[in-house]
Amino acid sequence: MRFLLPFLLLSSPVAAQTFDFGAEAVQTAQEVEPDATALIATAPWAAGAPQGLRDGTLEQTAWRIDTPQSTLDLAARLQAQLEAAGWKILFTCETRGCGGFDFRYQLPLLNEPDMHVDLGDFRYVSAEKGGEALSLTISRATGAGFVQLTRVTPGARAPETPTVAPVAPLALPAPVSDLGARLEASGAVVLGDLVFASGKAALEPGDYASLRALADYMAARPEAKIALVGHTDASGGLAGNVALSEARAGAVRKVLISLGIQGERIEAKGVGYLAPRASNLTPEGRTQNRRVEVMLTSTQVGAAP
Repeated sequence: MRFLLPFLLLSSPVAAQTFDFGAEAVQTAQEVEPDATALIATAPWAAGAPQGLRDGTLEQTAWRIDTPQSTLDLAARLQAQLEAAGWKILFTCETRGCGGFDFRYQLPLLNEPDMHVDLGDFRYVSAEKGGEALSLTISRATGAGFVQLTRVTPGARAPETPTVAPVAPLALPAPVSDLGARLEASGAVVLGDLVFASGKAALEPGDYASLRALADYMAARPEAKIALVGHTDASGGLAGNVALSEARAGAVRKVLISLGIQGERIEAKGVGYLAPRASNLTPEGRTQNRRVEVMLTSTQVGAAP
């Protein structure tokens, strides 16, 4: 079965382009801002001014796709559809080729959990047509793909907004715009926006959206208990990696406590390199394996007040 999600890519309201994600999908967020300046990147990250700034009406739409497809497969599928619709591809890249962490934080992206970007696995496509420019940012979380369309239309005209066509009922147990709902549905969620310095246990300074979302969930579910589980790549010995991964989980626990969550509701454990989610034979895989996951340990969780 094909799943078509239509959105208007051209200025004329009668000229519609559809995206076929190849799986069930749901729109998680949409924002429109007139008279904006936004980056539609045309080159990898480099120190200095971003390359590809555009002025006009900024439209941002994100989807979560219930699919095992890789970011490569999703990017290839969507790029082919853009080209078939007459869009000129300006630039494509994958994680390291884009510039990694630095490139991702140049982009105008919607916040977690509406748009998730795994810093070890994302792809980017930019294109233009008839004075308009757009980009697609593609990434993954456990069990799902995420795509954001960023479109800049010259002038202050508010464009036709993306809509999701009626499809068969989604096989999703809870609203995907809520980190807590995903946690209750799957039992575990990777906190993908956390940044640790290499070999260090402390979080880099920053306001992490995933931790605020998790704290909000814990506040709304006072009976919920969680375990934070740290993971490393396979560099070095097991004992050292278990200690480092547990220290990183402990650092995340301290942040949640500072956000008002009782410490007795949060365990912090580390398993080192014993549970990889990608190959340790590549830099990209090792980056994905260095992570902290949150697991729901409660056997019963009631409805939020």
